Amino acid sequence: MPESVNRSWTIANRPYGYPKESDFAISETEVEDPKHGEILVRTLYLSLDPYMRGRLRDRRSYAIPVGIGDVMVGEGVGRVIASQSEDVAVGDIVACQIGWQEYAVVPAHTARVVDPSMAPISTALGVTGMPGLTAYHGLLAVGRPRPGDTVLVSAASGAVGAVVGQIAKMNGCRVIGTVGSQQKADYCIQELGYDAVINYKTEDVFARLAEAAPDGVDIYFDNVGGTVTDAAIENLALRGRVLVCGQISQYNLEEPEMAPRNLWNLITKQARIEGFLVFNFQNDHDVARARLASWVRDGSLKYREDIVDGFERAPRAFIGLMNGANFGKLLVKMSD
Repeated sequence: MPESVNRSWTIANRPYGYPKESDFAISETEVEDPKHGEILVRTLYLSLDPYMRGRLRDRRSYAIPVGIGDVMVGEGVGRVIASQSEDVAVGDIVACQIGWQEYAVVPAHTARVVDPSMAPISTALGVTGMPGLTAYHGLLAVGRPRPGDTVLVSAASGAVGAVVGQIAKMNGCRVIGTVGSQQKADYCIQELGYDAVINYKTEDVFARLAEAAPDGVDIYFDNVGGTVTDAAIENLALRGRVLVCGQISQYNLEEPEMAPRNLWNLITKQARIEGFLVFNFQNDHDVARARLASWVRDGSLKYREDIVDGFERAPRAFIGLMNGANFGKLLVKMSD
């Protein structure tokens, strides 16, 4: 075994408002040996995702919150360095719930073996992983786009939003995105093929959306909540669909916004709002992942990764994610 000490990031305090680096603490423990049916994984890439902010709250949700002193949750890609399983071998690359740590012992049946020949292993945490699956199932199974639909995507250059926009284009839709910088807007237009992009920091979202979608928005894929969502509901088409995937604009507020307050539009437009979780589509993950990987290989699905070098920088990178500082799927690359 190359190392005997495992470093992990644990929760020191429950954040109030935006997380601070002092809300996390480094812990050192001995690397454990796997028992029957378990594997020991050395982390290569760690995923940072918006949902993690919800796990820091001590309130009822779809998942148990992280306890004070516990290792921060998170998926990672790593190499198996010890195995007590007939299904996963030493040397295999796997994606699993490793947490924010350098080594983890996990049940072998919870790990997914990653084929490095299919795509770079980091994509198992992004375009072919949970974010890509969220986009795929949310848009196709919940939104059910039709050719000619106008699809609005918030956080349009992000790990989920970028995939939503591209799949919508594949399905013959007109795609509008909202982003927070000119660089991200240029990327969505020039690289991802969006039809229009709105910079919510510099433009009047209500006015620009009415201009970009004169016949209304058929599908709004909501990753952010707040003002962008208010504008989307204001501009829905007849029988429009609002898919609530995330609400990152609300995650760090000390007092939640009392919005949206324009839900009367749902009556006049005979529209619907529906939230969803990617876990509900688990039986269809293999098919979805295979299609996503094939699109990546043939170049029809583009992706961007924002890779931070060094385990020590994980909390700072996560705080940046909460402020929209990342550009693409945010990953931490572990030191060799």
